[in-house]
Amino acid sequence: MTGQDSTHEADVIVVGAGPGGSSTAIHLAKAGLDVLLLEKTTFPREKVCGDGLTPRAIKELVSLGVRPSTLDWKRNKGLRIHVGRAHYQMQWPELSDFPNFGMTVRRSVFDEFLAQRAMDAGVRLLTATNVAAPIIHRGRITGVTTKDGRQFTAPLVVAADGNSARLGVAMGRHRIENRPLGLAIRTYFTSPRANDEFIDSWLELWDDSPVPHLLPGYAWSFPLDDGTCNVGLGLPDAKRFGHVDLRDSMKRWLGGLDQHWGFNETTQVGPIQGAALPMGFNRKPIYAKGLLLVGDAAGAINPFNGEGISYAMESGRFAADHIIQAHARGVNTMGAERALIGYARQMHEEWGGYFQLGNTFSRIISNPKIMKIAAHYGLPIPVVRTLTHRMLSHLTDRPGRDFYDLVVNALTRLAPKA
Repeated sequence: MTGQDSTHEADVIVVGAGPGGSSTAIHLAKAGLDVLLLEKTTFPREKVCGDGLTPRAIKELVSLGVRPSTLDWKRNKGLRIHVGRAHYQMQWPELSDFPNFGMTVRRSVFDEFLAQRAMDAGVRLLTATNVAAPIIHRGRITGVTTKDGRQFTAPLVVAADGNSARLGVAMGRHRIENRPLGLAIRTYFTSPRANDEFIDSWLELWDDSPVPHLLPGYAWSFPLDDGTCNVGLGLPDAKRFGHVDLRDSMKRWLGGLDQHWGFNETTQVGPIQGAALPMGFNRKPIYAKGLLLVGDAAGAINPFNGEGISYAMESGRFAADHIIQAHARGVNTMGAERALIGYARQMHEEWGGYFQLGNTFSRIISNPKIMKIAAHYGLPIPVVRTLTHRMLSHLTDRPGRDFYDLVVNALTRLAPKA
């Protein structure tokens, strides 16, 4: 997929055609705005990710006009948690606000699919367009310059450029150091478990030494529709575990798995690759001076589980709603500015309390001994297990309809905003 366009002016520029950027662009274009979507690479392109779409992400797909029934991506029914040799299988909850299924699809497929949907909606997509710097006029961003010297102008710019957040950094949005920054690596294996109807997560990792050692972090296996599983390992706190060799830890963990998983050197497909996970709103302000941060660029990754796709798409929808209102009021007016400030307010109201709980949780589970105690003594209790699943997956109805909704919603409402 390539894009070419000679017109360098637009109502809105969106930098980055990942899930957050494409979602933002689609919503804006459907409202009649002229949108330039700038992507530094060409499609298809690979991204380091778990390739999992939770029910939150499926809901966002539907909001874009996508019917999941028309997709040939692999569906899953829920999550299987492994603790030592025990495992607990939990289906996605039956809720009013979210569907009861998830899907998995490689990011090389998913991102190109969304970019094509954006073009179908009228978005002008330019690939191989590497944004180098903002254009600033009287303290506000009014466009961007690319590495090859091209200039694109618009009264509003959306930074959806991932965990590097280059545009945000150039505008003075530096990372908040005391917010968690996770690390994750992943690869693919052909496996008979690719037919599984559940995704898997290991909350307690042991190596394969004669006297097994408890490893920090968590692991996953997400079955895909191509006969492979996306298998990875993540650390919740890069500052604390920056010394840990993730590749070695993953090798030792895989060596201790039962052989029926089929994860070994002969079945590995492709190299091990890694990425940083900016979590819990670790970059602020989310809106200022004409620039809105979306998805990973805002640190909008769930600190409980490292999920980012759904929050990227959802924040894109929020951003688009406020940009549409700003344009209706007249860009660069006080009324428009109030609408744009409302985007940051909505992000904090929606997720601030939940992310703050997650930031605390990520610090606690950074101690593998605490993780072991909590997993061994808490998860066997059905009520605790269900509550943990609902909290970690961030799936509740609002207003709440059952005990678990009420508890999770109350905790997130009472927690200070991240």
